[in-house]
Amino acid sequence: MSTTTPAPSTGAEQASTETVSMEPVSTGSSLSLAGRGEGTAAAPSAPPEEHQYAPQWLELREPADAIARAADLLDPLRIRLANLPGRATALVVHDLGCGTGSMGRWLAPRLDGAQQWVLHDHDADLLHLATVRAPRAAGDGSPVTVTTRRGDLARLRAADLAGASLVTASALLDVLTRDEIGALAEACVGAGCPALLTLSVAGRVELTPTDPLDAEIAEAFNAHQRRGDLLGPDAVTVACEAFSERGATVRVNPSPWKLGPEHAELAQEWLRGWVGAAIEHRPELAERAEAYLERRLEQCAAGELRVVVHHSDVLALPRMTGGTS
Repeated sequence: MSTTTPAPSTGAEQASTETVSMEPVSTGSSLSLAGRGEGTAAAPSAPPEEHQYAPQWLELREPADAIARAADLLDPLRIRLANLPGRATALVVHDLGCGTGSMGRWLAPRLDGAQQWVLHDHDADLLHLATVRAPRAAGDGSPVTVTTRRGDLARLRAADLAGASLVTASALLDVLTRDEIGALAEACVGAGCPALLTLSVAGRVELTPTDPLDAEIAEAFNAHQRRGDLLGPDAVTVACEAFSERGATVRVNPSPWKLGPEHAELAQEWLRGWVGAAIEHRPELAERAEAYLERRLEQCAAGELRVVVHHSDVLALPRMTGGTS
């Protein structure tokens, strides 16, 4: 993928080109949120600046994410993008908490026309991987270029999205607070920019065959997701309210992972993270939960386990000039 010189930063974030410095970054809140979802390589109790999502985990989940994303939301999105003022120019897509860039690899080939992707993350290594692995062409063969910005999502403002055609994110909403989601909605609506926010946890998991401990583990995991001020499974509802209150039209579609024997490696890693978070929230579960995990991993290795992890995708369309949604 070619790179372009980024637009001047407003101060909320540091812009760069494909050459990304690799020094550690310490920020007030984590921006490397892609793939947070359920069970990650990050330590669940790590303070925000220590949340580093391993590329291996993000790559492991990428095929399941690609299948799960709600493609039905793309038609209304395409219609909106086709009617944007100045559509003769390239689409400018801001991907928040981009991780290794899986959203761009999924979405860019599904949209026509030249595109400039602005990849946001606080992790320099992930930004570098996202840049070098980004798609080179849109669905109709038009060029796709990329720039990167390192910084703090909590300080994102409408001015940072000036000229943006679209904001995207994956597995982001559930690790934000109510105030952060409100600020995100304010920035997008203030900039008149649609938002496609995919793969937020819905708080529901189905495992087949069932186990007596399923519900207790799920309850403890969901409580862990809501630790502090984080919204966890409540995030989609809060996001819909935040965008709607600001006049946007909001659509929500399910985007579940459906994991069978062919997804054994992903299912095993997800199980370890899911159970680990439950134990962290309720340490008294440890002995029973560890035995539960062993049973589930054995079933997974034998090809006997099927898992549905429910997510939701959100498309928010701010009012266009003249009041049209």
